Amino acid sequence: MGTEAGQQQSEADLLSRLDQTRLPAHIAVIMDGNGRWAKQRSLARFEGHRASTQSIRDTVSGCRDLGIRFLTLYTFSAENWSRPEIEVRALMALIEQTLRRELPDLHANRARVRLLGRMADLPASLQRLLQEATELTADNPGLTLQLAIDYGGRQEIVDAARALAEEVAAGRLSPGEIDEARFSAHLYRPDTPDPDLLIRTGGDLRVSNYLLWQIAYTEVYVTPTLWPDFRRAHLYEALIDYQGRQRRFGGV
Repeated sequence: MGTEAGQQQSEADLLSRLDQTRLPAHIAVIMDGNGRWAKQRSLARFEGHRASTQSIRDTVSGCRDLGIRFLTLYTFSAENWSRPEIEVRALMALIEQTLRRELPDLHANRARVRLLGRMADLPASLQRLLQEATELTADNPGLTLQLAIDYGGRQEIVDAARALAEEVAAGRLSPGEIDEARFSAHLYRPDTPDPDLLIRTGGDLRVSNYLLWQIAYTEVYVTPTLWPDFRRAHLYEALIDYQGRQRRFGGV
């Protein structure tokens, strides 16, 4: 009881320090530390992934309540396919179970759900669910929740370059017409603004092939908190840190 009251007080204090007029439009998150969280507790790695569902729920609801427009979660990277097959299957099942369970609440709260990444190699049942979620929530005006699944930043850039090359080969485009704007238009979700803030949990100082094109001028916040322990208070701390920075975008 006392711990919960203290946490609520901490959240309230942190929330009171936020400038509601200077919130980021787009937050991207690298959800790292599930395996280490489980190891610290002598649990199987998968238990860390399972425990992280509450962190996702807290982060999504926190962003929604603040009026954040876009939240992109690094759910399963293109490199994650190299993990043991049993772990990959379990992760795919957990992603599907979590999305199926949370979708009614997301829809009721007017959130829009979208995939960021390649669809073709995902299990058929997950593909169907992602398509269902996208169609069901397409017109919702609230938070846009993007799930980066089978996603890699280099992969996205290669796919965009390939699409442009095909247009050039077909005679619909000349090489001289390719600029940053046209290249951006061929990324997976060109209508999404670049992230203002990238949060990485778990303490590692790398971007892990995440949104490489889009984070050119993104503010990066790294916390040692492992992802299964990440709650609203940690989100507010990241936002307070973000609001203490000056974003110059290469200017003075």
